[in-house]
Amino acid sequence: MKIALDAMGGDFAPDAIIDGAILATQRLEEDITVVLVGKKDIIESHLQKRGFSSSRIVIVHADEVIEMGEHPTKALTQKPNSSIGIGYHLLKSKEVGAFCSAGNTGAMMVGAMFSVKAIPGVLRPCIANLLPKLDGRTGIFLDVGANAECKPEVLEQFGELGSIYAKYVLGIPNPKVGLMNLGEEEGKGTVITQAAHQLLKANKTINFIGNIEGRDLFNDKADVIVCDGFTGNVILKMAESIYDIMASKNMSDPFFDHFNYEAVGGSPILGVNGNVVIGHGVSGPVAISNMLHLASGLVKANISEHFKENYSA
Repeated sequence: MKIALDAMGGDFAPDAIIDGAILATQRLEEDITVVLVGKKDIIESHLQKRGFSSSRIVIVHADEVIEMGEHPTKALTQKPNSSIGIGYHLLKSKEVGAFCSAGNTGAMMVGAMFSVKAIPGVLRPCIANLLPKLDGRTGIFLDVGANAECKPEVLEQFGELGSIYAKYVLGIPNPKVGLMNLGEEEGKGTVITQAAHQLLKANKTINFIGNIEGRDLFNDKADVIVCDGFTGNVILKMAESIYDIMASKNMSDPFFDHFNYEAVGGSPILGVNGNVVIGHGVSGPVAISNMLHLASGLVKANISEHFKENYSA
């Protein structure tokens, strides 16, 4: 298995990214190779400084870098030989099983849409995030930032995408799907969430349990939580802030440690023709290593193929 990693993407690139790749080779199975995409001379120099030499890491040269503040569409058009552009080329040509980057999130989304493209039948690919549960299990919520506004049918499809992910990646046989709303009652919420509720309720391919509230995020009511990207991103950032506040007060708890973005390392883009993981811009080596671990799980589960099978049917 080969996983491509954008060596130039992130606030602390390339050092933190390359160190994370080295760390990953110590944790991942021996048949997994990390393909570092970026400026070859810089990557080789860093590996030499670390005294690292192994066939577990290979380098694919990319002349250009898309900076964090650049306009995504313009940057990808004007910099076809960027590390993100080359990474998507490797994924599209199936030279790698997954592509990861902690770089420009917008460029990663645009690249996913216009390079590997959405799976036919998928209305709007989304970004998902893992959700720790109080009973020790793991759930998923989506979207967390790709689609700030969603039509009812898009929210319905998030329920399908999340269910497939929960079944094949998280190992939940019949995942429970909940719609994030401002009340449990069927008639609660906006016109959009009310319509989405009816669509999810009528969808026989998922196990819809109805509306849930913010207090139900971490209990066992739902394994898959559906929301628009605006709501999901607010939830995600709030969870990260809770961990930061606890850390600043020297407080530690195993459950709240899961709120640390480094614990998972990244968020997968669901609904595109390939396995793509977006990392936090401030990712350090541990986060990068965990992002590669997450990506390897997507490849093993063959999740993008399960999405294709579902919508081709």
